[in-house]
Amino acid sequence: MASNGMIAPKTSFSGFLLGRWRLALAVIFVLALSGALILVGLNNRSNVPSGGEAELSANILPKAPDNTPLPAVEPLVLDASHPDEARQLNAEIPFSTAPNPAARPFMFKGDATGLARATDCLAAAMIYEAGDDAKGQRSVGQVVLNRLRHPAFPKTVCGVVFQGQERATGCQFTFTCDGAMARRPSAAAWERARGNAARMLVGDVFAPVGYSTHYHTDWVMPYWSKSLDKVTAVDTHLFFRWQGWWGTPPAFARQLSIAAEPAIAKLAALSSVHTDEGDALLAGTLPGSLINDASAPAALGPADIGKRIGPGRLAAIEPGGTGFVMTLDPGGDPARYAEAAARLCAGRAQCRLLAWTNDKATPRSFPVAEASLSTMSFSYIRMKDSGLERILYNCDEFRDVPRVKCMVHRTPSAPAPKLLADERIEKSRINLPAGARPVADMQRGELVPLKREDAALFRPNAEVTTATP
Repeated sequence: MASNGMIAPKTSFSGFLLGRWRLALAVIFVLALSGALILVGLNNRSNVPSGGEAELSANILPKAPDNTPLPAVEPLVLDASHPDEARQLNAEIPFSTAPNPAARPFMFKGDATGLARATDCLAAAMIYEAGDDAKGQRSVGQVVLNRLRHPAFPKTVCGVVFQGQERATGCQFTFTCDGAMARRPSAAAWERARGNAARMLVGDVFAPVGYSTHYHTDWVMPYWSKSLDKVTAVDTHLFFRWQGWWGTPPAFARQLSIAAEPAIAKLAALSSVHTDEGDALLAGTLPGSLINDASAPAALGPADIGKRIGPGRLAAIEPGGTGFVMTLDPGGDPARYAEAAARLCAGRAQCRLLAWTNDKATPRSFPVAEASLSTMSFSYIRMKDSGLERILYNCDEFRDVPRVKCMVHRTPSAPAPKLLADERIEKSRINLPAGARPVADMQRGELVPLKREDAALFRPNAEVTTATP
């Protein structure tokens, strides 16, 4: 018993230690599992947009949940108000009381040439619109980047800044069409603007203007001022955003990958990266080509029908993979439709895109019927070997497009007129014998007279008789 008494406590103590050891392992395991779950949760959370914004790749842009169409991008048209009168009218428009969150930082994604061109386009907007003033320049720069991320505007920095430059009036940024660029800033001022632009392309945000996409000085009165939400004022500039869902953070892409920035001939005097390329934006193509021939053609098949590609959805693929039909998102600037062509035709020596903004009118297969072409909204064709590359728009739908880019107006072919004989036959309601056919239909070559016995078969409501010669 004594020995048992000596052993019993030892066994109990070792069991206690063993239980504690097992408990410790269990606790460690639970903690490790919890930590892993927390890390996964944080990782997933980092991929979930904050503030309801959509996580977007370059070829997917926001779409209103209630299918509200994109707002139209109208030219800047001013009323005839005297400056003092305009200030009074502007003062009567109240500031929005809705939240005004700061825009997310923008990080330029593109090649070195694209970044250099984007920097100088943004710098030009800054200095010509706001002068040599850092705060004013950053407010203008923020509007440019907000527009870049919004589906209604072009998808390059230079495309946003110089949108509408071909018009004598009504361009989006007035300095691009009012002759202001004839005045060159000093070298020092230009470099300061370039520095501000470069910082905004790597994440600098001017928070006060939020997600504003429009602005004007307080001594003018654009006709659209009362239809937008007035967000804030920066010195003499008033900033606005669209009303409704299209003016909220979810309507703006978080990130964009820019395939190529166009060269702008108007910037050649200020920027070496914009020289000797011609006015590519005005011509409707990027330098050399809209298409990146270094990219491998995308492998597209029936499973891709209905998928989003840039500003629309794929509707049909031509056998051989050289032709595509799409339904494009209506509204906004039609120049953004070129993104769809750039993605579909990348790496293809021959390619064509036919696109409609009306889903019901969009053909679903090739060949496309002649009657459907009259309602086509946008087209792109490229034949690399012959140097043909062309972008065209339906100018009945997009009235601000330069006429040189308009499609030939197509009128559906009218049915061929019926022959008088056909009309008489239809009116007479005569049913011809099934086996009876004119000799001319049964023989090749010259027409031959119909035999008398056969002719009798075609006499309406007459007895068959044989005439005596």
